[in-house]
Amino acid sequence: MTQEDGELDSLVRKRIRALRVAQGWSLEELATRARVSQSTLSRIENGQRRLALDQLVVLARALDTSLDQLVETATDDVVTNPTIEGPQGGMRWPIKAEPGMSVVRQRMTSPAPDSPSRLRAHPGREWLVVISGTATLLLGNRRFRIETNQAAEFPTMLPHAIGAEGGPCEIIGIFDRDARRGHQRGQDTEKAGRPD
Repeated sequence: MTQEDGELDSLVRKRIRALRVAQGWSLEELATRARVSQSTLSRIENGQRRLALDQLVVLARALDTSLDQLVETATDDVVTNPTIEGPQGGMRWPIKAEPGMSVVRQRMTSPAPDSPSRLRAHPGREWLVVISGTATLLLGNRRFRIETNQAAEFPTMLPHAIGAEGGPCEIIGIFDRDARRGHQRGQDTEKAGRPD
């Protein structure tokens, strides 16, 4: 066993105990939920028993977590920098815990489009919060005014568009993989339609 393996082993054991304690469960309660003996669980937590994959799966389920989260190693890249996108300089940060999801910060100066033909629909889901100013969200045939510190969440299969109302606004949006792809395709289409 390498030092790295030993560190992961120790980390997993500590997580099992910490999750059990956070739930307010005794060894007996978790052992019952995981259908293992109390002595087996005690030996797993204190390092006297080998960690077996089948037991880790059962323990993760009993602790209401995933095996991936239980064995995830600590990384040094806790802080990340954004990538700058588009002519308006929108910033995007990927979310590591959910591959394909990303956080976008965007400054908007244009109002939402007047024409329903400019609303876009695509698979996915979006969540946004206005951090300054006021935004307008067009969602199907409905119009929503979203003020500073208000949030909106919606399925992107509904035709939608977002714009500034009464001056610039800044939003932070969280996009799942499908919503992000839909917006990237929309930006590519807009660029292709613009004269140079």
